[in-house]
Amino acid sequence: MELLTTNNVWMMICTALVFFMHLGFAFLEIGLTRQKNTINILFKNIFIITVGLLLYCLVGFNLMYPGEFNGFLGFAGFGLDAPLTEAGALDLAYNEGYTYWTDFLFQGMFAATAATIVSGAVAERMKIGPFMVFTIIYVGLIYPIAGSWKWGGGFLQTLETPFYDFAGSTLVHSVGGWAALVAVCLLGARIGKFKEGKLQAIPGHNIPLATAGVIILWLGWFGFNGGSVLSADPGLTSLTLVTTCLAAAAGGVVAALVSFLKFKNLDLTMFLNGILGGLVGITAGADQMSPTDAIIIGAIAGAIIVFAVSLIDRLKLDDPVGAIAVHLVCGIWGTLAVGIFGELAGGAQFLSQLIGVASYAGICIASSFLIIFIMKKTVGIRVSEREELEGLDAHEHGMDAYPDFRLNEH
Repeated sequence: MELLTTNNVWMMICTALVFFMHLGFAFLEIGLTRQKNTINILFKNIFIITVGLLLYCLVGFNLMYPGEFNGFLGFAGFGLDAPLTEAGALDLAYNEGYTYWTDFLFQGMFAATAATIVSGAVAERMKIGPFMVFTIIYVGLIYPIAGSWKWGGGFLQTLETPFYDFAGSTLVHSVGGWAALVAVCLLGARIGKFKEGKLQAIPGHNIPLATAGVIILWLGWFGFNGGSVLSADPGLTSLTLVTTCLAAAAGGVVAALVSFLKFKNLDLTMFLNGILGGLVGITAGADQMSPTDAIIIGAIAGAIIVFAVSLIDRLKLDDPVGAIAVHLVCGIWGTLAVGIFGELAGGAQFLSQLIGVASYAGICIASSFLIIFIMKKTVGIRVSEREELEGLDAHEHGMDAYPDFRLNEH
Protein backbone atom coordinates (compact mmCIF):
# COMPACT_ATOMS: atom_id res chain seq x y z
CA MET A 1 0.00 0.00 0.00
CA GLU A 2 2.85 2.40 0.81
CA LEU A 3 4.43 1.80 -2.63
CA LEU A 4 1.09 2.33 -4.35
CA THR A 5 0.60 5.60 -2.47
CA THR A 6 4.06 6.85 -3.44
CA ASN A 7 3.60 5.90 -7.08
CA ASN A 8 0.10 7.33 -7.20
CA VAL A 9 1.16 10.67 -5.69
CA TRP A 10 3.89 11.00 -8.31
CA MET A 11 1.41 10.21 -11.07
CA MET A 12 -1.02 12.82 -9.76
CA ILE A 13 1.77 15.42 -9.68
CA CYS A 14 2.60 14.53 -13.29
CA THR A 15 -1.08 14.83 -14.19
CA ALA A 16 -1.08 18.37 -12.77
CA LEU A 17 2.06 19.23 -14.74
CA VAL A 18 0.52 18.02 -18.01
CA PHE A 19 -2.61 20.03 -17.22
CA PHE A 20 -0.39 23.08 -16.68
CA MET A 21 0.97 22.60 -20.21
CA HIS A 22 -2.32 23.88 -21.60
CA LEU A 23 -1.48 27.30 -20.15
CA GLY A 24 1.88 27.05 -21.89
CA PHE A 25 0.22 26.28 -25.23
CA ALA A 26 -2.18 29.20 -24.74
CA PHE A 27 0.63 31.65 -23.93
CA LEU A 28 2.73 30.45 -26.86
CA GLU A 29 -0.12 30.72 -29.34
CA ILE A 30 -1.32 34.17 -28.33
CA GLY A 31 2.24 35.47 -28.07
CA LEU A 32 3.08 34.43 -31.64
CA THR A 33 -0.14 35.83 -33.14
CA ARG A 34 -1.74 39.27 -33.30
CA GLN A 35 -3.48 41.05 -30.47
CA LYS A 36 -6.83 41.18 -32.27
CA ASN A 37 -7.20 37.37 -32.11
CA THR A 38 -6.18 36.75 -28.50
CA ILE A 39 -9.64 36.05 -27.07
CA ASN A 40 -10.35 33.63 -29.91
CA ILE A 41 -7.24 31.57 -29.22
CA LEU A 42 -7.83 31.53 -25.47
CA PHE A 43 -11.44 30.47 -25.98
CA LYS A 44 -10.35 27.57 -28.19
CA ASN A 45 -7.77 26.40 -25.66
CA ILE A 46 -10.25 26.47 -22.78
CA PHE A 47 -12.82 24.67 -24.94
CA ILE A 48 -10.32 21.95 -25.83
CA ILE A 49 -9.39 21.04 -22.26
CA THR A 50 -12.93 21.19 -20.83
CA VAL A 51 -14.74 19.35 -23.63
CA GLY A 52 -11.76 17.03 -24.13
CA LEU A 53 -11.99 15.78 -20.55
CA LEU A 54 -15.74 15.22 -20.77
CA LEU A 55 -15.41 13.34 -24.06
CA TYR A 56 -12.56 11.23 -22.71
CA CYS A 57 -14.74 10.29 -19.75
CA LEU A 58 -17.78 9.50 -21.89
CA VAL A 59 -16.15 7.47 -24.69
CA GLY A 60 -12.44 8.18 -25.17
CA PHE A 61 -10.89 6.26 -22.29
CA ASN A 62 -12.81 3.08 -23.09
CA LEU A 63 -12.06 3.43 -26.81
CA MET A 64 -8.36 3.79 -26.11
CA TYR A 65 -8.19 1.01 -23.50
CA PRO A 66 -10.96 -1.41 -24.52
CA GLY A 67 -9.40 -4.56 -23.06
CA GLU A 68 -9.36 -7.53 -25.43
CA PHE A 69 -10.20 -6.40 -28.98
CA ASN A 70 -9.31 -7.01 -32.63
CA GLY A 71 -6.31 -4.70 -32.52
CA PHE A 72 -7.92 -1.93 -34.56
CA LEU A 73 -11.19 -0.94 -32.87
CA GLY A 74 -12.74 -1.82 -29.54
CA PHE A 75 -15.02 -0.20 -26.99
CA ALA A 76 -15.42 -1.10 -23.31
CA GLY A 77 -18.62 0.91 -22.82
CA PHE A 78 -19.74 4.43 -21.98
CA GLY A 79 -18.51 6.33 -18.95
CA LEU A 80 -16.34 5.50 -15.95
CA ASP A 81 -18.93 4.19 -13.51
CA ALA A 82 -18.07 0.48 -13.78
CA PRO A 83 -15.56 0.49 -10.89
CA LEU A 84 -18.16 2.03 -8.60
CA THR A 85 -20.38 -1.03 -9.07
CA GLU A 86 -17.57 -3.19 -7.69
CA ALA A 87 -17.41 -1.37 -4.36
CA GLY A 88 -14.43 0.64 -5.55
CA ALA A 89 -12.30 -2.48 -6.07
CA LEU A 90 -10.56 -1.16 -9.17
CA ASP A 91 -9.79 2.07 -7.36
CA LEU A 92 -7.10 0.38 -5.26
CA ALA A 93 -6.48 -2.93 -7.02
CA TYR A 94 -5.89 -1.50 -10.52
CA ASN A 95 -2.10 -2.04 -10.57
CA GLU A 96 0.92 -1.28 -8.41
CA GLY A 97 1.69 2.03 -10.12
CA TYR A 98 -1.50 4.07 -9.73
CA THR A 99 -5.26 3.85 -9.31
CA TYR A 100 -7.87 3.53 -12.04
CA TRP A 101 -8.92 7.13 -11.45
CA THR A 102 -5.38 8.49 -11.74
CA ASP A 103 -4.90 6.54 -14.96
CA PHE A 104 -8.00 8.13 -16.48
CA LEU A 105 -7.04 11.65 -15.48
CA PHE A 106 -3.42 11.35 -16.61
CA GLN A 107 -4.43 9.96 -20.00
CA GLY A 108 -7.21 12.51 -20.31
CA MET A 109 -4.70 15.35 -20.06
CA PHE A 110 -2.85 13.89 -23.03
CA ALA A 111 -6.00 13.56 -25.12
CA ALA A 112 -6.69 17.26 -25.48
CA THR A 113 -3.13 18.07 -26.57
CA ALA A 114 -3.69 16.85 -30.14
CA ALA A 115 -6.40 19.45 -30.80
CA THR A 116 -4.35 22.18 -29.12
CA ILE A 117 -1.61 21.60 -31.70
CA VAL A 118 -4.16 22.20 -34.47
CA SER A 119 -5.43 25.34 -32.74
CA GLY A 120 -2.11 27.13 -33.18
CA ALA A 121 -1.69 26.13 -36.82
CA VAL A 122 -5.14 27.45 -37.88
CA ALA A 123 -4.98 30.60 -35.73
CA GLU A 124 -6.33 33.94 -36.94
CA ARG A 125 -8.56 32.72 -39.79
CA MET A 126 -10.64 29.64 -38.90
CA LYS A 127 -14.26 29.96 -37.77
CA ILE A 128 -14.74 29.01 -34.13
CA GLY A 129 -17.78 26.79 -34.80
CA PRO A 130 -16.13 24.40 -37.26
CA PHE A 131 -13.04 24.25 -35.06
CA MET A 132 -15.20 23.18 -32.12
CA VAL A 133 -16.89 20.47 -34.22
CA PHE A 134 -13.48 19.25 -35.37
CA THR A 135 -12.23 19.12 -31.77
CA ILE A 136 -15.22 17.08 -30.61
CA ILE A 137 -14.78 14.44 -33.34
CA TYR A 138 -10.97 14.33 -33.34
CA VAL A 139 -10.47 14.26 -29.57
CA GLY A 140 -13.57 12.22 -28.85
CA LEU A 141 -13.09 9.51 -31.47
CA ILE A 142 -9.99 9.66 -33.67
CA TYR A 143 -7.32 10.20 -31.00
CA PRO A 144 -8.46 7.35 -28.70
CA ILE A 145 -8.98 4.90 -31.59
CA ALA A 146 -5.50 5.66 -32.89
CA GLY A 147 -4.09 5.47 -29.37
CA SER A 148 -5.54 2.01 -28.85
CA TRP A 149 -3.36 0.68 -31.67
CA LYS A 150 -0.31 0.99 -29.41
CA TRP A 151 -1.09 1.99 -25.83
CA GLY A 152 -4.33 -0.01 -25.76
CA GLY A 153 -2.59 -3.23 -26.81
CA GLY A 154 -3.59 -3.01 -30.48
CA PHE A 155 -1.88 -4.29 -33.62
CA LEU A 156 1.22 -2.07 -33.34
CA GLN A 157 1.91 -3.53 -29.92
CA THR A 158 1.60 -7.07 -31.24
CA LEU A 159 4.11 -6.73 -34.11
CA GLU A 160 7.01 -9.19 -33.89
CA THR A 161 9.15 -6.22 -32.85
CA PRO A 162 6.55 -3.92 -31.23
CA PHE A 163 6.30 -0.31 -32.32
CA TYR A 164 7.66 1.85 -29.49
CA ASP A 165 6.44 5.29 -28.45
CA PHE A 166 7.17 5.96 -24.78
CA ALA A 167 5.23 9.18 -24.25
CA GLY A 168 3.74 10.17 -27.58
CA SER A 169 6.07 11.61 -30.24
CA THR A 170 3.69 9.93 -32.69
CA LEU A 171 0.61 9.05 -30.62
CA VAL A 172 0.14 12.62 -29.39
CA HIS A 173 2.33 15.06 -31.31
CA SER A 174 2.13 13.59 -34.81
CA VAL A 175 -1.57 12.91 -34.38
CA GLY A 176 -2.01 16.64 -33.86
CA GLY A 177 0.63 17.53 -36.44
CA TRP A 178 -0.94 15.58 -39.31
CA ALA A 179 -4.31 17.20 -38.63
CA ALA A 180 -2.65 20.62 -38.47
CA LEU A 181 -1.04 20.04 -41.88
CA VAL A 182 -4.35 19.01 -43.44
CA ALA A 183 -6.19 21.95 -41.86
CA VAL A 184 -3.62 24.50 -43.03
CA CYS A 185 -3.78 23.13 -46.59
CA LEU A 186 -7.57 23.33 -46.70
CA LEU A 187 -7.77 26.69 -44.95
CA GLY A 188 -5.22 28.72 -46.89
CA ALA A 189 -2.82 31.40 -45.70
CA ARG A 190 -3.70 34.52 -43.73
CA ILE A 191 -4.32 37.71 -45.70
CA GLY A 192 -0.98 39.41 -46.24
CA LYS A 193 1.21 36.38 -45.51
CA PHE A 194 2.21 35.99 -49.15
CA LYS A 195 2.24 39.08 -51.36
CA GLU A 196 2.96 38.52 -55.05
CA GLY A 197 4.32 35.11 -54.11
CA LYS A 198 6.79 36.50 -51.57
CA LEU A 199 6.75 35.63 -47.89
CA GLN A 200 5.80 38.46 -45.53
CA ALA A 201 6.45 38.29 -41.81
CA ILE A 202 3.39 38.73 -39.56
CA PRO A 203 4.97 39.32 -36.12
CA GLY A 204 3.41 38.05 -32.94
CA HIS A 205 2.20 40.72 -30.54
CA ASN A 206 3.82 39.46 -27.32
CA ILE A 207 7.08 37.54 -27.61
CA PRO A 208 7.71 37.66 -23.81
CA LEU A 209 4.40 35.79 -23.34
CA ALA A 210 5.43 33.25 -25.98
CA THR A 211 8.72 32.76 -24.13
CA ALA A 212 6.85 32.18 -20.87
CA GLY A 213 4.69 29.64 -22.70
CA VAL A 214 7.72 27.64 -23.82
CA ILE A 215 9.20 27.62 -20.30
CA ILE A 216 5.85 26.40 -18.94
CA LEU A 217 5.71 23.69 -21.60
CA TRP A 218 9.24 22.57 -20.72
CA LEU A 219 8.21 22.34 -17.07
CA GLY A 220 5.06 20.45 -18.06
CA TRP A 221 7.17 17.94 -19.97
CA PHE A 222 8.54 16.77 -16.60
CA GLY A 223 5.05 15.33 -16.12
CA PHE A 224 4.47 14.41 -19.76
CA ASN A 225 7.57 12.21 -19.95
CA GLY A 226 8.20 11.63 -16.24
CA GLY A 227 4.65 10.40 -15.71
CA SER A 228 4.89 8.06 -18.68
CA VAL A 229 7.17 5.86 -16.57
CA LEU A 230 3.81 5.01 -14.92
CA SER A 231 5.38 4.78 -11.48
CA ALA A 232 7.77 6.67 -9.22
CA ASP A 233 10.64 4.31 -10.05
CA PRO A 234 13.62 6.47 -8.96
CA GLY A 235 16.15 5.32 -11.55
CA LEU A 236 13.92 5.36 -14.62
CA THR A 237 12.09 8.54 -13.67
CA SER A 238 15.27 10.54 -13.03
CA LEU A 239 16.91 9.26 -16.25
CA THR A 240 13.80 10.25 -18.21
CA LEU A 241 13.87 13.78 -16.80
CA VAL A 242 17.58 14.12 -17.59
CA THR A 243 17.21 12.99 -21.21
CA THR A 244 14.15 15.22 -21.61
CA CYS A 245 15.97 18.33 -20.42
CA LEU A 246 19.17 17.64 -22.35
CA ALA A 247 17.26 17.14 -25.60
CA ALA A 248 15.37 20.39 -25.03
CA ALA A 249 18.56 22.32 -24.36
CA ALA A 250 20.35 20.86 -27.38
CA GLY A 251 17.35 21.53 -29.61
CA GLY A 252 17.20 25.16 -28.61
CA VAL A 253 20.93 25.84 -28.97
CA VAL A 254 21.25 24.13 -32.35
CA ALA A 255 18.10 25.77 -33.75
CA ALA A 256 19.43 29.19 -32.73
CA LEU A 257 22.85 28.43 -34.23
CA VAL A 258 21.55 27.01 -37.52
CA SER A 259 19.07 29.89 -37.80
CA PHE A 260 21.91 32.38 -37.30
CA LEU A 261 24.06 30.72 -39.96
CA LYS A 262 21.14 30.57 -42.40
CA PHE A 263 19.47 33.95 -41.80
CA LYS A 264 22.26 35.96 -40.12
CA ASN A 265 20.18 36.94 -37.11
CA LEU A 266 19.59 35.60 -33.61
CA ASP A 267 15.91 34.66 -33.85
CA LEU A 268 14.32 34.11 -30.44
CA THR A 269 11.23 32.43 -31.91
CA MET A 270 13.44 29.88 -33.67
CA PHE A 271 15.31 29.34 -30.39
CA LEU A 272 11.99 28.68 -28.63
CA ASN A 273 10.69 26.30 -31.28
CA GLY A 274 14.04 24.48 -31.19
CA ILE A 275 13.48 23.77 -27.50
CA LEU A 276 10.01 22.41 -28.27
CA GLY A 277 11.38 20.38 -31.18
CA GLY A 278 13.95 18.79 -28.88
CA LEU A 279 11.22 17.95 -26.37
CA VAL A 280 8.98 16.39 -29.01
CA GLY A 281 11.92 14.49 -30.49
CA ILE A 282 12.98 12.83 -27.22
CA THR A 283 9.43 11.95 -26.16
CA ALA A 284 9.26 8.65 -28.07
CA GLY A 285 12.32 7.17 -26.37
CA ALA A 286 13.13 9.28 -23.32
CA ASP A 287 13.31 6.21 -21.09
CA GLN A 288 15.74 4.35 -23.37
CA MET A 289 18.32 6.98 -24.26
CA SER A 290 21.66 7.81 -22.69
CA PRO A 291 22.39 11.49 -22.00
CA THR A 292 24.62 11.61 -25.09
CA ASP A 293 21.90 10.04 -27.24
CA ALA A 294 19.42 12.61 -25.92
CA ILE A 295 21.70 15.50 -26.86
CA ILE A 296 22.17 14.12 -30.38
CA ILE A 297 18.43 13.55 -30.85
CA GLY A 298 17.62 17.03 -29.55
CA ALA A 299 20.33 18.66 -31.65
CA ILE A 300 19.07 17.03 -34.84
CA ALA A 301 15.52 18.09 -33.95
CA GLY A 302 16.74 21.66 -33.50
CA ALA A 303 18.32 21.67 -36.96
CA ILE A 304 15.22 20.04 -38.44
CA ILE A 305 13.05 22.87 -37.08
CA VAL A 306 14.89 25.56 -39.04
CA PHE A 307 14.74 23.71 -42.35
CA ALA A 308 11.16 22.49 -41.79
CA VAL A 309 9.93 26.03 -41.13
CA SER A 310 11.67 27.23 -44.30
CA LEU A 311 10.18 24.37 -46.33
CA ILE A 312 6.68 25.07 -45.03
CA ASP A 313 7.07 28.72 -46.02
CA ARG A 314 8.32 27.76 -49.51
CA LEU A 315 5.26 25.55 -49.94
CA LYS A 316 3.17 28.65 -49.10
CA LEU A 317 1.61 26.99 -46.08
CA ASP A 318 0.82 29.40 -43.26
CA ASP A 319 1.47 28.01 -39.78
CA PRO A 320 1.61 31.01 -37.40
CA VAL A 321 3.22 29.14 -34.47
CA GLY A 322 5.36 26.51 -36.23
CA ALA A 323 3.18 23.65 -35.00
CA ILE A 324 3.71 21.46 -38.07
CA ALA A 325 7.51 21.72 -37.91
CA VAL A 326 7.60 21.14 -34.14
CA HIS A 327 4.97 18.48 -33.58
CA LEU A 328 4.77 16.62 -36.89
CA VAL A 329 8.27 16.74 -38.35
CA CYS A 330 10.10 16.40 -35.01
CA GLY A 331 7.53 13.85 -33.89
CA ILE A 332 8.40 11.67 -36.88
CA TRP A 333 12.13 12.17 -36.24
CA GLY A 334 11.82 11.24 -32.57
CA THR A 335 9.83 8.12 -33.40
CA LEU A 336 12.38 6.93 -35.95
CA ALA A 337 15.23 7.79 -33.56
CA VAL A 338 14.08 4.93 -31.32
CA GLY A 339 15.08 2.56 -34.11
CA ILE A 340 18.52 4.22 -34.29
CA PHE A 341 19.44 4.87 -30.66
CA GLY A 342 16.98 2.78 -28.60
CA GLU A 343 17.55 -0.42 -26.63
CA LEU A 344 16.54 -2.58 -29.61
CA ALA A 345 18.05 -0.31 -32.27
CA GLY A 346 18.39 -1.99 -35.63
CA GLY A 347 16.54 -2.87 -38.79
CA ALA A 348 13.61 -4.65 -37.15
CA GLN A 349 12.89 -1.86 -34.69
CA PHE A 350 13.35 0.83 -37.34
CA LEU A 351 10.90 -0.97 -39.63
CA SER A 352 8.36 -1.17 -36.82
CA GLN A 353 8.80 2.55 -36.20
CA LEU A 354 8.18 3.24 -39.90
CA ILE A 355 5.04 1.09 -39.81
CA GLY A 356 3.81 3.07 -36.82
CA VAL A 357 4.50 6.44 -38.46
CA ALA A 358 2.74 5.33 -41.67
CA SER A 359 -0.25 3.92 -39.77
CA TYR A 360 -0.84 7.15 -37.87
CA ALA A 361 -0.31 9.22 -41.00
CA GLY A 362 -3.03 7.19 -42.70
CA ILE A 363 -5.73 7.50 -40.06
CA CYS A 364 -4.96 11.12 -39.18
CA ILE A 365 -4.77 12.45 -42.73
CA ALA A 366 -7.88 10.59 -43.84
CA SER A 367 -10.03 11.46 -40.83
CA SER A 368 -8.99 15.11 -40.49
CA PHE A 369 -9.40 15.68 -44.24
CA LEU A 370 -12.87 14.13 -44.17
CA ILE A 371 -14.00 16.19 -41.18
CA ILE A 372 -12.62 19.54 -42.36
CA PHE A 373 -13.39 19.11 -46.08
CA ILE A 374 -17.05 18.31 -45.39
CA MET A 375 -17.35 21.43 -43.21
CA LYS A 376 -15.54 23.52 -45.84
CA LYS A 377 -18.07 22.49 -48.50
CA THR A 378 -21.10 22.91 -46.23
CA VAL A 379 -20.83 25.56 -43.50
CA GLY A 380 -17.46 26.99 -44.49
CA ILE A 381 -14.35 26.97 -42.31
CA ARG A 382 -12.84 30.40 -42.92
CA VAL A 383 -13.97 33.76 -41.59
CA SER A 384 -14.76 36.58 -44.00
CA GLU A 385 -12.08 38.98 -45.20
CA ARG A 386 -13.51 41.76 -43.06
CA GLU A 387 -13.60 39.58 -39.95
CA GLU A 388 -10.01 38.49 -40.50
CA LEU A 389 -8.75 42.04 -41.03
CA GLU A 390 -10.62 43.48 -38.05
CA GLY A 391 -9.94 40.52 -35.78
CA LEU A 392 -11.79 37.44 -34.60
CA ASP A 393 -12.10 38.76 -31.05
CA ALA A 394 -14.49 41.53 -32.06
CA HIS A 395 -16.52 39.52 -34.57
CA GLU A 396 -16.76 36.11 -32.92
CA HIS A 397 -16.60 37.05 -29.25
CA GLY A 398 -17.50 40.73 -28.96
CA MET A 399 -14.55 41.22 -26.62
CA ASP A 400 -11.11 42.79 -26.57
CA ALA A 401 -8.22 41.15 -24.74
CA TYR A 402 -6.53 44.49 -24.03
CA PRO A 403 -9.26 47.17 -24.08
CA ASP A 404 -6.94 49.86 -22.71
CA PHE A 405 -4.00 49.06 -24.96
CA ARG A 406 -5.05 49.08 -28.57
CA LEU A 407 -2.26 48.53 -31.07
CA ASN A 408 -2.27 49.56 -34.71
CA GLU A 409 -2.58 46.26 -36.55
CA HIS A 410 -3.16 45.44 -40.16
